[in-house]
Amino acid sequence: MSRYYSYINSAATILAVYSGEEPFASYLKKYFGQHKKFGSSDRKQVTNLCYCFFRLGKALPDIAVEERILLSLFLCSGEPNKILQVVKPIWNEQVSLSFSDKLKLTGHDLPVFSIFPWYEELSEAIDTNSFILSHLQQPDLFLRVRPGNEKNVSGKLNAAKIPFQMITDHCIALPNATKVDSILAIDAEAVIQDYSSQKAGEFLKGLNPALSKTGIAVWDCCAASGGKSIMAKDMLGDIELTVSDVRESILANLKKRFTAAKLYRYQSFVADLTQPVQYPGNKNFNLIIADLPCTGSGTWGRTPEQLYYFDKTTIDEYAALQKRILSTIVRHLAPGGHLLYITCSVFKKENEEAVAFITENFPLAENKTAIIKGYDKKADTMFASLLTKAL
Repeated sequence: MSRYYSYINSAATILAVYSGEEPFASYLKKYFGQHKKFGSSDRKQVTNLCYCFFRLGKALPDIAVEERILLSLFLCSGEPNKILQVVKPIWNEQVSLSFSDKLKLTGHDLPVFSIFPWYEELSEAIDTNSFILSHLQQPDLFLRVRPGNEKNVSGKLNAAKIPFQMITDHCIALPNATKVDSILAIDAEAVIQDYSSQKAGEFLKGLNPALSKTGIAVWDCCAASGGKSIMAKDMLGDIELTVSDVRESILANLKKRFTAAKLYRYQSFVADLTQPVQYPGNKNFNLIIADLPCTGSGTWGRTPEQLYYFDKTTIDEYAALQKRILSTIVRHLAPGGHLLYITCSVFKKENEEAVAFITENFPLAENKTAIIKGYDKKADTMFASLLTKAL
């Protein structure tokens, strides 16, 4: 019994020294590396307690840390667990209750908006209550099956007795902790890519015929690990691909991923897109994919420490950064070409207002704009807009 109380105390100790300056997963890895007393099961329990604590965001800041840890564990649990069974057995019997009924049982006054107090900044299409409550659960792991690998991927998952759900013909949902690297050829057969990110890629459907007369010169301007580039290749076929990022180390990692994906024909360069850019060939592009830096607020279900430590002033900082980048990249879009603007943000200043900035200041018109709602699918929530430059 004392072991379960020890888990709570260990979580409280970790939370007291963690400052939010690095991803919590990275911090925990180093912490457990320095404290060898934690076995595999111990690490799992303590990690879960910490993440549950963060999932309450800004709510109940004045109660004792240990009490908040237990409350958050109860609110985030959908099934009975050993810690609650020992420390709060009545709560453990009622984990299937709704959020509001759980609160009545605990006696705490916790308005939903207190978890996410920046709700007035949200894009209008978002269901505020559903979105906020989605932070109490861990999102699923999603795979995008690459063309021609549908039967192979599902066959391998079935053979390994891994539970999965086919969301679409090419999108698979699995429990978040599923280890797929040893079962599938990642990036060759299937790409680890969130459901909403895959839906953003669907904005590219139908562009191939429209661009076929001139060929498809694609620039993934903030390429990061290259997931959107691989998706563009799969959806558009034989593209002339250019990728860039502000970080040279990212492009080095991207090269390894492209090799696994058998994507060999591309150019890459390092660029700070807040400044004028020169790139190989210095040509204009038929398609620019702009998955720009943002608050990441649509992904905080995966990294709830960011919900806990978020500073509202960063919304304006990212919105200004996005406008500077957009002002640079749209100048390299060919007449009749397309700009796919993407964020993993839920804030209108980074989403609809950024699109308004584009259309008001440059000869581009909206084709399709949408909030991609992942909060009802255990996925990220994203924003995407496809715009076309005047001929």
